[in-house]
Amino acid sequence: MSTPPSGIRFHADATHGPEHRLVAGLTLSGPFTSTSLVLRFPRWVPGSYFLREPIQHMFDFTACDETGGALNWKRVGVDGITVRLKKDTSEVRLHYSLLANELTVRSNHLDATHLHLMPPFTWFWPERGIATERLQGTHTVELVAPSPWMPATQLTLTEQANGPDADARTWTFTTKGRDALLDSIIEVNANPTIDHEVDGRVHRLKWWDSGGHSPDEDRLQAFVEDMERIIKEHHALFGVPDWPDYTTVLHLTDTGRGGLEHMNSQTSMMPRQCLFPNHPDEYRDLVSLFSHEYLHQWNVKRLRPKAFLDYDLQSETHTDLLWWFEGGTSWLGDMMCVRSGAWTEDDWRIDFERKMKRHTSSNGMHRESLAESSHDAWIHLYRSGPYTRESQISYYLEGELAMLCLDVELRRRNQGTFGACDLMREVVRRFSLDSEDAQSPGVDYRDIRSTLKSCPGGEGMGPFLDRLVKRRALPNIKKALSYFRLKLAPHASDEEGKGWLGVHLKDANGRTEVAGYQAGSPWRRFTQVGDEVVALDGVRIRSPNHLSKLVSGRAGQTVHLEVAHEGIVSTVEVEIGTSPQHGVTLRGKGNERWTDWITSRQAR
Repeated sequence: MSTPPSGIRFHADATHGPEHRLVAGLTLSGPFTSTSLVLRFPRWVPGSYFLREPIQHMFDFTACDETGGALNWKRVGVDGITVRLKKDTSEVRLHYSLLANELTVRSNHLDATHLHLMPPFTWFWPERGIATERLQGTHTVELVAPSPWMPATQLTLTEQANGPDADARTWTFTTKGRDALLDSIIEVNANPTIDHEVDGRVHRLKWWDSGGHSPDEDRLQAFVEDMERIIKEHHALFGVPDWPDYTTVLHLTDTGRGGLEHMNSQTSMMPRQCLFPNHPDEYRDLVSLFSHEYLHQWNVKRLRPKAFLDYDLQSETHTDLLWWFEGGTSWLGDMMCVRSGAWTEDDWRIDFERKMKRHTSSNGMHRESLAESSHDAWIHLYRSGPYTRESQISYYLEGELAMLCLDVELRRRNQGTFGACDLMREVVRRFSLDSEDAQSPGVDYRDIRSTLKSCPGGEGMGPFLDRLVKRRALPNIKKALSYFRLKLAPHASDEEGKGWLGVHLKDANGRTEVAGYQAGSPWRRFTQVGDEVVALDGVRIRSPNHLSKLVSGRAGQTVHLEVAHEGIVSTVEVEIGTSPQHGVTLRGKGNERWTDWITSRQAR
């Protein structure tokens, strides 16, 4: 059944790149339901649990009717505008400019080489003044961009034509409903779009480099091939989707990193070294990021928390399930990497060691549960500070490790026939938005728990899941790994008896400053974040590395430390700690269960 036109046309002009000025607006046709039209900028971008204020980037706002006559308007609250309509107004035209100079995956960025357009950062959304059913109609998006540029988006291209001048072209797209428009992206630049078909579905890769650097062609081709491997591995678990084409936007930068999923697309940002030859760590991270965002098509976009069935784009909507939607996606996304062959077994082990180092250097799990961390994402995750790891946890990292433990325990109880990946597939089948077998749309904790109990081996696992998610305690990772005949050992550099500070240090214009603390730090009692470490036993400290070398072989010794706090230098007597022997490195070849765990499912 076709969706009627909404009578709303969204437009943007990307021809002012050197000024970072995106000219935007929308045209709304009547009929109108009141004499006032209220519009608001969305404050939330789905996938990012932090309220932002895109209206702060707007200037030069005007409103007029179909004749070009000015309409009176005023600001409403922090995010809105009210336009006063005349008695016989049949069309409202809004125009404004946006400063688009913020280079992140969650914002607009326009310069002389590209446009990355995020609809929630670009267009007001009607709240009152038109019939609400029109908002779910077919919307039109019109984009003017320099003529050498070509767009990549999940929106449907319906027309292209010459622009208002010889150096520009106009692209027209359509999409159905509010979420499909606001949860989309448009990337426009002169680089070629790489199209490849996987299992009958077209995938598009559109890259852009912030400094104009061209990626190594061989490494770029290797990434395309690994994308295909990962996509097929996802399909082997969940089935081949019948959703529209998929678009991957890859931004290559100097240091920026991030990822954001959309309905049928993603924007991933990585340091450009990820596509340099002989940069395995950076490339491993790129592959992981793609897999994570691709998996979100199922686990976030189609399977949602019940509270997110109808996104409230103006305010916080809380859920206790981000350990599942983000932590679970991180865990399974990386399993897809190794099972598909995009990662080697060594890649998985190296990355697991990195995660364990983060896990063991904090003590937040004694103060915050996964459910609490999920609920408080809006005030914690994007507002972390130097003391965060002492009282808070990441539902990404700790949720991932909890999913590992859940997976292994489930396999213990069913002789390895059914794991957490199968559980996720079953939850998706029962509760996702477009599933033919859906019991109901949306999921809560009780749904996940009851689905687990109905799975092979899961009958008595309700209390186990409760402990993982609701208790403030470390998961038993050592026990989980024993299922695969693997052990955790300290990293080779963590020599027994080595001197240890237990602090994170930074170089601040030649000064060595305390930046944070590790779990059990002996320095926590007599220093504060921001203090300068001046000298140790009279030796002037030149850098964080210099200080580390001075204490390296002095575990158990008492030293005199000179510290400057708020400009006042004092001397304290302290005993150098002994480097904790945290188990972070996997030891052992693993058993048949391990081999089966990391083997592709495509042939099954």
